[in-house]
Amino acid sequence: MQYRELGNSGVEVSEVAFGAWVVGTDWWGDRSDEDAVDMVQHALDEGVTFFDTGDVYGHGRSEELIGEALGEYRDEVTVGTKVGYDFYNNAQAGHGEIPKDISPEYLRNAVEQSLDRLDMEYLDVLFLHNANVDEVTDEALEELYTMREEGLYDALGWALGPSIGWLAEGDRAIELDFDAVQTVYNLFEQTPGRHFLDTIREEGADTSLIARVPHSSGLLNKQVTPDTELGKGDHRAHRPDAWFETGWEKIETIEFLERDGERTMGQASIQYLLDDEEVASVVPTFRSLDDIDEWAAAPDTPRLSDEERRRVDELYAENFGIDRDDGMSPENFRTSVGGEDLRSAGVLPPEPAD
Repeated sequence: MQYRELGNSGVEVSEVAFGAWVVGTDWWGDRSDEDAVDMVQHALDEGVTFFDTGDVYGHGRSEELIGEALGEYRDEVTVGTKVGYDFYNNAQAGHGEIPKDISPEYLRNAVEQSLDRLDMEYLDVLFLHNANVDEVTDEALEELYTMREEGLYDALGWALGPSIGWLAEGDRAIELDFDAVQTVYNLFEQTPGRHFLDTIREEGADTSLIARVPHSSGLLNKQVTPDTELGKGDHRAHRPDAWFETGWEKIETIEFLERDGERTMGQASIQYLLDDEEVASVVPTFRSLDDIDEWAAAPDTPRLSDEERRRVDELYAENFGIDRDDGMSPENFRTSVGGEDLRSAGVLPPEPAD
């Protein structure tokens, strides 16, 4: 395992993180609390030191289990959580979103309750969870900065989602010198991750990227195949069928990334992201101890060669040779500013002149 700094915050994260929404929820398969704690501690044994959770995961249960699993290792780990979804006053309906609250009063209360559940005195990283750009007011920012001065957390991040395309939010985080932007970013889904890398470099910003969904919902680790039946509660089932059908064809074009006995496709997908120094950490969805063993070892596998990287980028530029809709075209990307962010970044064509 290797380690990188989030921005210039002084907070160190492992290049492969543990995404704890598999802990305390059944969105990625049922497991007992004991099994969840064992997974967390096994990841720690494999060199993973960055544990990324959220208060809404299991409505606080994920944080409780992370606190239980990591309590005695507090000085050895980096713990981040996300706040913003008001699950205290709103019921969860399936996998849908619940109302958010980014008011100063709510943020402070949410942070304090997260610390209580984690049984920790401070957070290493505090993320705004899927906040729209217009929800993050000057008053909310002032409260966030005040809490950092009080020692409630060390590094500030903005977690983007639930779908790719939230360019306005990531750009705003970079403009405000947030330490981290967490976004969907993988070899098949490079918007908006690639845009943020360009922005960070152009602005000379210290913001780091944290890449989530690095395996494109099971395609790039070959865990979702044409024979896979996704259960009703499996979060990956939100993808349209066309996404997986085209994805299986794309996989065939990048088989060269596998090196028998040296690097799996799942490991190569992580290495592709870590090739950019601005990507501080990658957050795969561990479903088993075997996943942890394989993906935590990714930083120690051979890095992609210049030729491999060039071939991947050429394939991406031509959509891996596929000329049909995969059900997730840019016109369907999420935007909180009426598509202005997508058009200005060239993701969508400009609106026709009057």
